Order: sequence, then C-alpha cells, then structure tokens
Amino acid sequence: MTKLVDGPDGKPRCFWAGSAPEFFEYHDTEWGYPVGDDQRLFEKLCLESFQSGLSWRTILAKRENFRAAFAGFDFNKMAQFDDSDVERLLQDASIIRHRGKIEAVINNAKRTQELVAERGSLAAYVWSYEPDPADLPEPQTASIIPASTAMSKDLKKRGWKFVGPTTAFAFMQAMGLVNDHAVGCVMREKAAMLRAEFRKAG
Repeated sequence: MTKLVDGPDGKPRCFWAGSAPEFFEYHDTEWGYPVGDDQRLFEKLCLESFQSGLSWRTILAKRENFRAAFAGFDFNKMAQFDDSDVERLLQDASIIRHRGKIEAVINNAKRTQELVAERGSLAAYVWSYEPDPADLPEPQTASIIPASTAMSKDLKKRGWKFVGPTTAFAFMQAMGLVNDHAVGCVMREKAAMLRAEFRKAG
C-alpha cells in the first residue's frame, strides 16, 4: 500500500506532501486538479523543464520570480523573446540561470503558438493524451506511463526541448490528466470530483 503522511489537520495526504512544509498547500490546492487554461498549462511545462535535475521545492520557491521574469508565462509574449532577453534572464539571480533551459522554454513558446494554430488550444492538445484510468498503475507507483512517453515523443518531434517522459508524466500528474493522489489521501476524492466536472477543450 502506498505510504501516507498526516497533514497539519491530522488527515492523511500523499507521502511526498510531508517532505517540505510548503508542499501541503501546493498538494491540497493545486496538485492533481484538472487544468484547461493554456497559460497555466504552458507555465507548468516550463517549470517542469526547469526542474529537470533539481527538486520541485527549489522551483516552487522561485515560482513567482519565474512568472515575473517570463512575462507571466504568456507564450505569445515569450515567443518574442530574443538574445537580449536570454542575456537578461542569465543575469537574474532570482531564477534558475541555465542557458539551455532558458532557451528551451523560449523555443517551446514558439512551438506552443504552432500547436494552438493547429489544434485550437494547448489544452486540446494536452488533453488528447489523457490516459484511460483503467490502464493506469496504482497511484504513486509509476515514474512514467505510456501516455506521457507518447506525448513526450510527439512534442520532441514538433521541436520542443526539455520535455522527456518523466517531465511529461510529472506534468500530467500535476495538471490532473491522471489522478495520482494516493489511495487514502483525503484529496483523492476531491481530485476525482473536479475531474468529473471538468470539460475538456476541443
């Protein structure tokens, strides 16, 4: 059985939520709930890319700084970033100053524009990879799933960068494409309810 941890209210949560004090709020209010907003989806893809090789705690602590530095993750604005913006961002000590990742998310903003032109919205594209719950392993037991591998491969084919299968699966978990709240976690039922009410784009 998947391990659980007691939250501040004494009720069980996913075990990882107890690994940092700020994780409980993120776990309870955001993680695993379905998102259909293109800007939020793009932001999460960017932040997951920046997390590669780092901890989510590091990224979460800097999230507001990232938003300020990257035009609120408005992909239409980010697609206009040029070399001077890359140099500006490399001087910004409040974010992760990794040239490859900075250039990757700017590139991915341009690729998002292409996806929106083709599919109508980023949400329509992303949710087309939603797996059948019957095909999923027990919650919190997988590091990747076939759907995340398929999405990763297609994004790479489209020219996206820093979107490997592990990144894609973490994105799917966080954005509610799978309900990966552990069995017994008090937020699993909330995630299921929100998913039942959710209307997919496209």
